[in-house]
Amino acid sequence: MAKNGTISASVIKRLPRYYRFLGELMKQEVERISSRELSEMMNLTASQIRQDLNCFGGFGMQGYGYHVRSLHEEIGKILGVDREFGTIIIGAGNLGKAIAMHINFETRGCRLTGIFDVNPRLTGETVGPIAIRHTDEIEQFCKENKPVVAVLCIPKANTQEIADRLVKLGIRAFWNFSHYDLTIEHENIVVENVHLGDSLLTLTYRANNNIAPENSGNGQEDSN
Repeated sequence: MAKNGTISASVIKRLPRYYRFLGELMKQEVERISSRELSEMMNLTASQIRQDLNCFGGFGMQGYGYHVRSLHEEIGKILGVDREFGTIIIGAGNLGKAIAMHINFETRGCRLTGIFDVNPRLTGETVGPIAIRHTDEIEQFCKENKPVVAVLCIPKANTQEIADRLVKLGIRAFWNFSHYDLTIEHENIVVENVHLGDSLLTLTYRANNNIAPENSGNGQEDSN
């Protein structure tokens, strides 16, 4: 838990990176690591790492550094990976199916229990071990299974309506891929809006400012 009240959004966004890098170190059978060594791996300063972890109690020991497995477990608890929140996906198109197949929900604090789509032709089709249900079944499913997290892979025109419907059914967290900035005015509801196109545009901006155009020549002006 947080040591000193509210934690900044920037620290929270770095926690999954710590968890991922520590997981890789565990695979390499590294037992302990200093903040300096971790900083070199993550391209952060050692001071930043210590400040971030001190928000939750520190975890390091003077002259020893951090015990990799213990720190990985503690950050996992902070992130909630040991909770197994029941999770449903709304929208079984290409993106919804890809997320269902390639995101390991169980190692990230979630347990995928249902997939729904409005297209009746998809009803009964299986994605991994889960059969797609029609969206008309959402109410009954939520009453029986009580999921907490919803992954939205639906057209943006329908996003707010379906989200409001899901809130009434007990959904408290949304992972939203719908190209719509979902907002829910409720203090106990959390939303993570994911815009894959924005990430690509960030990449093209950086490329545009770091890669010379192909037709730039050799940089010499024409003297004629």
